[in-house]
Amino acid sequence: MAAKPFASSADLGVKEQTLEVLADGVYALTAEGDPNLGAIEGEDFLVCFEALATPVAARRWLAKLREHTDKPVRYLVLSHYHAVRVLGASAFDAEVVVSSEQTRHLIEERGQQDWESEYGRMPRLFEEPESIPGLTWPTMTFRDKLTIELGGDRGELVLEFLGRGHTEGDIVAWLPEQEIVFAGDLVESQAALYTGDAFHFDWAAGTLDRVKALGAQQLIGGRGAIARGRDQVDAAIEQTRDFLLTMQRTVGEAHRSGGTLKDAFAANHEALAPKYGAWPIFEHCLPFDVQRLWDEFSGIERPVIWTAERDRQVWDELQG
Repeated sequence: MAAKPFASSADLGVKEQTLEVLADGVYALTAEGDPNLGAIEGEDFLVCFEALATPVAARRWLAKLREHTDKPVRYLVLSHYHAVRVLGASAFDAEVVVSSEQTRHLIEERGQQDWESEYGRMPRLFEEPESIPGLTWPTMTFRDKLTIELGGDRGELVLEFLGRGHTEGDIVAWLPEQEIVFAGDLVESQAALYTGDAFHFDWAAGTLDRVKALGAQQLIGGRGAIARGRDQVDAAIEQTRDFLLTMQRTVGEAHRSGGTLKDAFAANHEALAPKYGAWPIFEHCLPFDVQRLWDEFSGIERPVIWTAERDRQVWDELQG
């Protein structure tokens, strides 16, 4: 059997981007399993959510957004630190770049290694990588909650850290008046999870419970379709939880029984593939997901830094 192409290196097809208006002045961009983005209008400014991998890629999103509003970007919100979400930030000319304190720490600790890792895994997303001026740094951080008054009758936008999950610094953007949440990669709707920097046990329990307790009527996850209506929102949250719990069960059984990492990967793949295997980036993510969860079962509290070299080693052992 031929070895599988590394990560998403063979995923070269163009994805169709779709901008949708979720409410007055609330926008989301989806792209067939590529990273999702959002924007919220204030009275005389914009809040943008996520930044894509390069300024060139981000400008394409901004061109679509400018068909609806010409307000300047005051705030650019980074839900977490992964390179494909943040390195396009310079295109926004934002007055303020916002993240959690935890995300700033992760950029300091591993931002460069993550950039090199993700570029190797997902080259198509790094359109014109030479346009990236360097690591993206937040200019405003918060620990638990930050509220942005949108002005006029637009209500407020609440940025909130709800617990460790996809990384140790993920935040959501919650519009209470419109009942819309931009959940970042804490929730995926019809897309596989990347958990290589995750805290699987916190995420599957309290963190997702707190996302669900918001009571959103529309949810934009990190990838995949927009969930509309409470039933779809809850289904997206519970799909995310099921993926995590299935991983915990299969990898945990292999770890406790004295099996190998490769045994854990095989059991996990067999359990997840029938339900999730056709979803975007499933085969790409799974080796890195299993390695991180195996590390958690081995007592490694914080994720080991992914480097381009480590990526290849894990891939070749489990998926190559």
